[in-house]
Amino acid sequence: MTYYEDHDYNQPFSPRMWLKMAPFIRPHRKKLAAAAVFMLMVAVIDVFMPIVSAVIIDRFVTPGVSEGMWPFIFLSCGLAIAQSAGVYLFVRVAMQIDVRISQGLRAAVFNHLQKLSFSYYNTTPVGYMMARTTSDTGRIGEMVAWGLVDASWSLLYTIGVFISMFILNWRLALIVLCTLPFLVIATWFFQSRILKLNRKARKLNSQMTGAMNEGITGARTSKTLVIEEQNDLDFRAITGEQKRNATRIAWMRGVFGPLIMFIGSIAAAFVLTRGGGWVLTGAFGVSFGILTAFINYTTNIFEPISQLAHVVSDFVATQVNIERVTAMLEREPDVTDTPEVIAKYGDSFHPKQENWEPIRGDIEFRDVTFMYPDGTENVLEHFSLTVPAGTYVAIVGETGAGKSTLVNLVCRFFEPTEGTVLIDGRDSRERSQLWLHSSIGYVLQSPHLFSGTVRENIRYGRLEATDGEVEEAARLVSADKAIAKLEGGMDADVGEGGDRLSTGEKQLISFARAVLADPRIFVLDEATSSIDTETELLIQKAVAHLLKGRTSFVIAHRLSTVRTADVILVVRDGKIIERGTHKELLRARGHYYELYTRQFEEDIESKVLG
Repeated sequence: MTYYEDHDYNQPFSPRMWLKMAPFIRPHRKKLAAAAVFMLMVAVIDVFMPIVSAVIIDRFVTPGVSEGMWPFIFLSCGLAIAQSAGVYLFVRVAMQIDVRISQGLRAAVFNHLQKLSFSYYNTTPVGYMMARTTSDTGRIGEMVAWGLVDASWSLLYTIGVFISMFILNWRLALIVLCTLPFLVIATWFFQSRILKLNRKARKLNSQMTGAMNEGITGARTSKTLVIEEQNDLDFRAITGEQKRNATRIAWMRGVFGPLIMFIGSIAAAFVLTRGGGWVLTGAFGVSFGILTAFINYTTNIFEPISQLAHVVSDFVATQVNIERVTAMLEREPDVTDTPEVIAKYGDSFHPKQENWEPIRGDIEFRDVTFMYPDGTENVLEHFSLTVPAGTYVAIVGETGAGKSTLVNLVCRFFEPTEGTVLIDGRDSRERSQLWLHSSIGYVLQSPHLFSGTVRENIRYGRLEATDGEVEEAARLVSADKAIAKLEGGMDADVGEGGDRLSTGEKQLISFARAVLADPRIFVLDEATSSIDTETELLIQKAVAHLLKGRTSFVIAHRLSTVRTADVILVVRDGKIIERGTHKELLRARGHYYELYTRQFEEDIESKVLG
């Protein structure tokens, strides 16, 4: 199991990166403001309560007087109630901000993924896209909501405490201040290392998500190859590294917390020693109440300071998540429509079908040169071919020869490096991708069905189709017989990805889906390779009927199925080396002749042995 090498995100903290989150944060600014108000209220109460306690001690406890104490008791109770209410309110608002920002980010990422070109999906594992869509966006929402709350409270509380301490007694305040350099050094030492480990944890999490996705989706293959033990070892390796990294983070945090408490205890000890002596001698106006307030402040002040440092390091660490999400959001599709085309024809989410011209299906490759975005050499060079509407084009060649290249260009999944692909006499780039895709019926070699019923999956071909039209499409491709055998028939649940059906059943359903769309252009990518011989004969008759009057591109593995093609393109090593009809290519006795005779001999041999 080879893991996808993710980009290393090690940039220093940048406010500009966080500004990229402004469109997702701005809609929640009122709730953020409300959280800030509640948080400020709690911080003020937290600072004020030790002062109230100091007054009660000096006025009533030390002199042994109880008269006039009740207003202060009520004040203390009121402050405690207000503090609890403030905490409840800002926690509730912060939870709402967390959920809504995460939701907005996930919706934006998912929406953008629908726009990206095939090349992105060819080079990026599903697990990494899942990690960005789920864990990365969740981390950003969590950091904005809770990080800002924690940082703001810690900052306000720390400032308020130091102001209060200097007001109460500047000498004792200086004693506390002297311990701060030790806190700063300890914080810098541990947080810098925790930050580095957190960044590694993000990368390992993506690898683990990718490995888990691969292991689950490939479970059947793993069982047939009997490699469960190897998969387990591979997954244990990546989770073991994640465990060791998490253990190091836990160790760092485990040492950092007690160290901060130790520094705070040292500061409290100095205050108690020096302040206690001043209370006994009556020096510098230090009373029992003031000493109590200082001990309270000293005990509590170091936790917010260390928390503030922790939040700052978390903000820096979360920048990695922002970089990963924004890198995906800023990824431009390789194939895009111009603003002028979008203005007239609309886009995938806002189509303007009233402006769509009817498509006939005339296709022309005019001096086309093409190289895949991740390739190093041209697949096509100065290739020209005219395909009149209704032409049956077969593309043949050995496995891995590059037979899908022409189809990818016709469907505008990729665009020519040089030259032009014309649809109905116009450059395909002059009309929208959705206009073209809506007129293409595509049946893949490895069909994909969506979770739901058979009926729903066929209806994806044309969402407004009636039940009668759905059933007729199934009948035309002989899928009705296979569907009738399913429990529930048309309303049978196909499972996730169609995993409750055989490959042949999925193929028939995807064929019916393409037929229902009634497209002007058909693309069949070795569409009968997974169907038994009896069903193949039935579907070939349906194909012959359905392809009449439609432009069709058939990527064929079995050459016996393309003998009636108007033109056959022979592909080898990514290049088109021959073209012509079946008879012309046989007479030429070239590569097609070799492929055909070899396959013919294999078929005869299998029949004899079978």
